[in-house]
Amino acid sequence: MNLHKKHMYKKLAYSIVFDALGYVSFIFPPFDIVWAPLAGYLMTRLYKGNSGKIAGAITFIEEALPFMDVIPTFTLMWLYTFVFKKKEQEVIEI
Repeated sequence: MNLHKKHMYKKLAYSIVFDALGYVSFIFPPFDIVWAPLAGYLMTRLYKGNSGKIAGAITFIEEALPFMDVIPTFTLMWLYTFVFKKKEQEVIEI
């Protein structure tokens, strides 16, 4: 497995773990007070550029709002970055 694929799947693992951490607030709702800003920050660190900043803001809002934690924003961002955006770039290069 090449370095890019290892990096890609490492980000997927982090994304799944971070999404799972968001579910803690179903058991302990005050966790969102700490997790929402931290999740937004982690999203911007995990995914660089404007798309990471936008995803960070969306993640912060999603984690701060009650009952929105079911949306796996980190994993969705991974899919956008490594599946959908990659396919779009392949089409443009042809």
